[in-house]
Formats: sequence, C-alpha cells, structure tokens
Amino acid sequence: MTVIFSKKCEYGLQAVLYLAANMQEEVVRVDVIAKELNIPKEFVSKILQSLREHGIIESKKGKTGGFALAKAPSEIRLIEIVEAIDGLGIFNSCVLGFPNCNPEHPCPVHDKWGKLRTEAYKMLSEETLDRFKERTLDKIRSISMTGEA
Repeated sequence: MTVIFSKKCEYGLQAVLYLAANMQEEVVRVDVIAKELNIPKEFVSKILQSLREHGIIESKKGKTGGFALAKAPSEIRLIEIVEAIDGLGIFNSCVLGFPNCNPEHPCPVHDKWGKLRTEAYKMLSEETLDRFKERTLDKIRSISMTGEA
C-alpha cells in the first residue's frame, strides 16, 4: 500500500537507487532496469526521462545507450527524486485532503501527521543515494529470486 508517494515516485526512487548501486557500469539499459526491478519497461522509460529533465540522471542514445546518474550518489538526495516526480505538495497539504487544514482548523489527524510529515521530509532531505548501495543490492537480489518486490 502506498502511503505517501505515487507508484511512479516509488518506481523512480527504486530506479535511481538501482543506478547508484550499479555505478561500475557506464550506462544501464532501460530494459535491464525494468527486468531487475520487475517494473514495466514503458513505465520505467517515462519515469527516467522525467528524471533526466530534472538533472538527476542522464541518458546516452544509440545501440550502447542507457541511463546513468548525472551526479555522484553522494550529491543526490532522496527528496530531489520525490520533488521531481510527485512534487512537495504532500509535505504541505492535509493528508486526508481537507481544504484549509491548518493548526487553527486541524483535521482529525493533523497533529500526528504533522510530526510524521516533518520526520519524513527531514530524512529524505538528509539521505543521499550513496548510503543505500548494499541494501539496494540486497533488495534487487531478492526481487530477482522471487520476481516481486
């Protein structure tokens, strides 16, 4: 169940983490990323193009083409990926969708969600891709073995 991010954003995070974990390769083909992460190729391709437009990844065209990170993994924060795909609205709006939800007129979960939202934003803003290489590789191996995330 997706709680905060769209499926597109989840896949984008996975794809970028995959690229960061496979830095030894110059570029990675979209079909390889799709297969390794068990994500539809066309969907991954659209997500990667969007991330390219935001300067997070770069692409190389042609027979030996594919995608790679545009910067070092230590220079890319998770929040950049979220912002590029979903935007930052979830960190500024009511989780239940109530209009005019604010501290003076809170929704039923305003106070609890506010704390979680702040912590999630802080974590995503502080964490860079390089911190997740081994855990990403472990997760990819488990996907390959079971065929699911």
